[in-house]
Amino acid sequence: MQNTQSLDDILHHCLHCGLCLPVCPTYTVTLNEQSSPRGRIRLMKEVFEQNMEIGSSFVDEMYFCLDCQACQTICPAGVQYGELVEEARWKISQQGKEPFMQRLIKSAALNILRTKWKTKTWASLLRAYRSTGLQEAVQQSGILSLFSEQLHQRQFLMPDVASQPFDSSSQERYMPASKVRGRVAFLSGCIMNVAFAQIHRDAIDVLLANGFEVIIPGNQQCCGSLHSHNGEMEQAKELARANIDAFLRHDFDALVIDSAGCGAFIKEYGKALADDPQYAEQAKTLSAKTKDISEFLASIELIPPARPVRKRITYHEACHLVHTQKISAQPRALLKSIPGIEFVELPEATWCCGSAGIYNILRYDDSMHMLERKMNNVATTNAEIVVTANPGCHLQLQYGIKKFGLKMEVMHPVSLLARSCKNVE
Repeated sequence: MQNTQSLDDILHHCLHCGLCLPVCPTYTVTLNEQSSPRGRIRLMKEVFEQNMEIGSSFVDEMYFCLDCQACQTICPAGVQYGELVEEARWKISQQGKEPFMQRLIKSAALNILRTKWKTKTWASLLRAYRSTGLQEAVQQSGILSLFSEQLHQRQFLMPDVASQPFDSSSQERYMPASKVRGRVAFLSGCIMNVAFAQIHRDAIDVLLANGFEVIIPGNQQCCGSLHSHNGEMEQAKELARANIDAFLRHDFDALVIDSAGCGAFIKEYGKALADDPQYAEQAKTLSAKTKDISEFLASIELIPPARPVRKRITYHEACHLVHTQKISAQPRALLKSIPGIEFVELPEATWCCGSAGIYNILRYDDSMHMLERKMNNVATTNAEIVVTANPGCHLQLQYGIKKFGLKMEVMHPVSLLARSCKNVE
């Protein structure tokens, strides 16, 4: 997948200094060198240089890794560890070395996200499963627990899907009531489209309130992030090309995204399609225009939120926002600009919550180790609202609140900002 020379360069940038060890969630759980970024780089070097075959222990380590990229933030040599892990997972996928059940679950999840109609069909079935009382009947019967307690628990990680997807209105252009300051494109995405439609509406409201025309191309697709992170790079590239075609037929100042994982990957389109003669330049163009919504709002002269939101809040930093996109100060500044907000810093705010895309589905027990540490920290804040900017984190934190009996809600930064515009208490 990657150019051999560039992989070799990344591998040999590692100084083996060990600064990555204390920030690695899997190392801190196991204290096993092999389960650290440094240890995994040694394993990958052996496999990439064909000194070792891909075996079950290598596969397990590559998927035990959360790909949170906290190691990249602290690495003094700037090793792009995430690229190595994705290359390793691609090689594993190409050779068919994944355990059967993991491959089955992963393939099903990624296939659902490949097209909008599949995602919407899945969302409709999930909504019916819950609204008809079937889920309650299944829970009371205990049938899932007979197969596995993990299987029983995994169903609660699924999102509450919206009654209507965000894009059900088919509206592709929104105009502000005030003077137009600029034009932005907006990603509706896959899971965000069916499960977090209200966050999208809040984002549109804030953009319109600040004078921006918003374009939402109807033929856009899933960004391809989860496919890329799980070794299915060709599928990710296919989705990237579809989105480039969908967005670049329009003229806009920025592509605004309210999902950290999606924004992180679209910013990498230029790198992912660097060897594609037809799309390389277009990919760079779209990547350069891509902005997380907090990044975008922080870059403009924001109309100050006027109405108080009297809530005690804390902020969990999504890995793909803080580590991949290096965005940390902007969401905090936006939240602190809201009148009435009592902002409490979250201990270990940058520590991964354990969601990591579909990690919590594939490796439930490992994910719960990460979540317990996160929720213990959340509990110390006595916050009424935990704020985060990624759908996976949002769902994981909601699950953690129920699992550990806390009384709070999870919100996106832009939803709190919208509350300040609307005075919704």
